[in-house]
Amino acid sequence: MSEQKVWFITGCSTGFGRHIAEQAIDAGYKVVVTARNINQITDLTVGNEKHVLALPLDVTNSEQIRNAIDRTIEKFNRIDVLVNNAGVGYFSSVEESIEEETRKMFEINFWGLMHVTNAVLPHMRSQKSGHIINFSSIGGLTSFPTLGYYHATKYAVEGISESLSQELAPFNIHVTLMEPSGFRTDWGGRSSVKTETSIPELKESIVGQMLQGVQLGAGQEAGDPAKAAEAVIKVVETTEPPLRLLLGQQAYDAATYKFNNMLSSIEEWKEITVNADYKQ
Repeated sequence: MSEQKVWFITGCSTGFGRHIAEQAIDAGYKVVVTARNINQITDLTVGNEKHVLALPLDVTNSEQIRNAIDRTIEKFNRIDVLVNNAGVGYFSSVEESIEEETRKMFEINFWGLMHVTNAVLPHMRSQKSGHIINFSSIGGLTSFPTLGYYHATKYAVEGISESLSQELAPFNIHVTLMEPSGFRTDWGGRSSVKTETSIPELKESIVGQMLQGVQLGAGQEAGDPAKAAEAVIKVVETTEPPLRLLLGQQAYDAATYKFNNMLSSIEEWKEITVNADYKQ
């Protein structure tokens, strides 16, 4: 089975993408590894030239997307698993966020993901099979201070992925959202941008504390990216993959806390909710 499936993975230079690529290669899959700087991923092809293809890919570059998909089909004839991993973070209070930075993040985290997905979908539909792995975050389910616009990108990925999963079900194409909490992928370091607060009231509040905590906690996160990669392999190999998979104890705790409280609030206000309809 592993020799027949072809994986296409974005953002393979470091972090989740790198670990997933390594494990997929070790498992015997045919793998297309991509990154903005191809020099950072060519080592993955050494000794695996027949089964591994390294390609340059900036997910905000439509021409590079088309070329990467075309070269993949030319070499392997199909794409069975798409892993949309490429993404960036941005830390700031909502009030002080810089629009240029937030738009850039949307171009990568949301539009880049969707442009790659839409380029792959015709091939998966013609095969009548496929699996799309979209990296979201626990931040796609629940929100924290200093990450407002990052959350917005991930909530968008969550919403469109859920719709996409319903549209693609008749074609035997699965969609799975991966929702990690803090992992040692340098997401809070190299892969993110920060705008320090200059508003005194915010600096002394949870905003200032969170921005400082991100720097102090970088590299000490509880999540093991190698284990996250193992989870992705398992999800792809199962016959009934989940729509969502939380990764990490903190993700589990944060999600269950939010949804238990949400359900409690829904029930508390149920009478007003249902009475908003026309009377039958």
